[in-house]
Amino acid sequence: MHFLFPVSLLLIVTLTACVSPEPQTRGADIYSKHCTSCHGQTALGDGPRSADLGVQPANLTLLSKRNGGTFPIEEVMAQIHGYSGRHQFGAMPEFGQDLAGPMVDWVAKSGEVIPTPKGLIDLAAYLEGIQK
Repeated sequence: MHFLFPVSLLLIVTLTACVSPEPQTRGADIYSKHCTSCHGQTALGDGPRSADLGVQPANLTLLSKRNGGTFPIEEVMAQIHGYSGRHQFGAMPEFGQDLAGPMVDWVAKSGEVIPTPKGLIDLAAYLEGIQK
């Protein structure tokens, strides 16, 4: 009987790991589904729709470099999620509805706790991981 508990616990942990991929993997899946048509497979801004847009999509691998070496996570999440009036600055669609799902508490740099869609956090984590 002493051997059943650790084996059962190991099985639960293994199943949880299989069902719940890491944020990078979930973020990569979201990126592939929603972002590649404009930003491209390698996030360089060269997706198949990029030539049809009035504004060149951003090279998403240089966000940290353009921000003094720090990944601007709050600005990235705001741009992806969308906000009123921002379409006057470019062609980036709002993805708030597409990323709707489980909400989790995300802590901003200011310390403010903000309920945020988990998919948005996962996508931002993926983008942070592809910085050059």
